[in-house]
Amino acid sequence: MMTPADLVLEELEKDALTELVNIAVSRAAKNLREMVGRQVFLSVPRINLVGRQQAIDILDEREMDRLVAVHQVFEGDITGRALLIFPEERSLELVRAVAGPDHSLEDIIDLEQEALAETGNIILNSCLATIANLLRRSLRVSLPEVIRGTGTDFFNLAPPPLPGEVVLFLYINFTVKDNDITGYIAMLMDMPSLAVLKGLLCEFIERVGGTDK
Repeated sequence: MMTPADLVLEELEKDALTELVNIAVSRAAKNLREMVGRQVFLSVPRINLVGRQQAIDILDEREMDRLVAVHQVFEGDITGRALLIFPEERSLELVRAVAGPDHSLEDIIDLEQEALAETGNIILNSCLATIANLLRRSLRVSLPEVIRGTGTDFFNLAPPPLPGEVVLFLYINFTVKDNDITGYIAMLMDMPSLAVLKGLLCEFIERVGGTDK
């Protein structure tokens, strides 16, 4: 049976994946900016490929309070789950930043679930679609679901996770106007999907290298 160690990305593959992620996140920020009509900045300081338990440990160590996440399933050549994760205490702040200053606190509370789902849908869909397009593949993405809990809850959603699942863990900085919110994008994949991703990254590197010659 393959393990994450067998499929560790080479340095060039990591660089290619980082480039794809940065393009995808920039596209997501543009789409969100068009929706809210205000400046939106999204950046990914770093990415990390870790085991599922390590992803849980990272969230437990960095975030002491409950979290809120937007969850979507993606299917295609690569199959898995995508999660946009924020500290729950910042969720109202995020909704206020997205919805605008004209709404009362009561309005913001009423809008929270819908606004979080729409924000997550735009960010995750844009990221997944852009990465798939650049890799010359297509993905089907489910409707967004807002969930609350801890890293253990998020990375043990039904159906039960498969042994050896890995997480592409993206640390993100999210700025809407003057509101800075740090969060995470996590993409869970099984070992066959990671193997496919590795192969697609190699093809992408060859195409880019051929173009540059």
